[in-house]
Amino acid sequence: MGDTETEQSEIVVEEDVGRVVEQVKELQEASSSLISRVAKDEQFLRQRALSLESSILKLRSSIDSLLCNNRLDPKLADKLEDELNRARCILVDGDASSFLPGKAPGRFLKMFIGPINVRATGKDVQLKVKEEYNRFKDRTAILFLLFPSTLLLLRSWIWNGCMPAFPVQLYQAWLLFLYTGLALRENILRVNGSDIRPWWIYHHYCAKLMALVSLTWEIKGPPNCVEKQRGVELFLQCAMMQGVAMLLQNRYQRQRLYTRIALGKAKRMDVVWGETAGVDGQLWMLCPILFILQGFEAYVGLLLLQTAIGGVVSEWQVIVCGILLVLMAVGNFANTVGTLMAKSRVKAKMKRGKSKQETD
Repeated sequence: MGDTETEQSEIVVEEDVGRVVEQVKELQEASSSLISRVAKDEQFLRQRALSLESSILKLRSSIDSLLCNNRLDPKLADKLEDELNRARCILVDGDASSFLPGKAPGRFLKMFIGPINVRATGKDVQLKVKEEYNRFKDRTAILFLLFPSTLLLLRSWIWNGCMPAFPVQLYQAWLLFLYTGLALRENILRVNGSDIRPWWIYHHYCAKLMALVSLTWEIKGPPNCVEKQRGVELFLQCAMMQGVAMLLQNRYQRQRLYTRIALGKAKRMDVVWGETAGVDGQLWMLCPILFILQGFEAYVGLLLLQTAIGGVVSEWQVIVCGILLVLMAVGNFANTVGTLMAKSRVKAKMKRGKSKQETD
């Protein structure tokens, strides 16, 4: 009796195992077939997306050519240009954008994570990457201002003009983490179709290098502590001014980007730049502040070089930080001026079009 029950149990288990194995094989075949069909469909959609993107570029070129030769009504040209802009926004900002070729990851990204594809296939995932980048900037903007201002206040009130090494190096280590995180996130955003200008990524490379160099800065104590720590004081003052700029930019830039997205002039994956502003008129309020901050950044860099050349603080870190500050100030100024000139050209083109319509 026992042997019979054992044989029946063995038969049942063997049949169950065989049935599961067959089901797994069937699932594998169905999955392979589905993946093959999806791959073919994706290839077809990818070819269509590339063809439509090329058609939009050709049509834009044709409109510009006809407009220059006075063979197209300016009012109609503006209408057609707006329609093409909306079509391109649908193409590059919708689900079809995943079929367009993305930017290759740069060396900086490969250095940290290797040759891994960081392009998100779904639009919802891409937008989450962007929102996390914005949250990271919001979280760090207040700390960027609070940290150096606290150190400078404690220097005057408690430390009698002589800062201890640990809190300063802690702040410099946080800066290194901040700029590395920003550079990584911005490289990932560019791969996923964002329009971040290369300069702002290079700017964060320079800032990361400056934070790394300043981390090796020897914080000397008494005697003559005020003179020995002059370079550190200037570095903290510049960082505090940059914190003010970050807070101002984070406030104004989002409004402008949301407006451009609503008008079909920007993609949802785009992020704000360092010289954009909110609505009309805010750019002219923000730009003078940016120019003042850029001038102060260059001034601090020159003061650092002067303290090194004058022998007050002769460490090599002072020279490197001074050069990097001047370089970043010049780059920021050049990009801000370039943006203003581009906006002026667009406005001039719009005015010419309106005046020509009135004449006709």
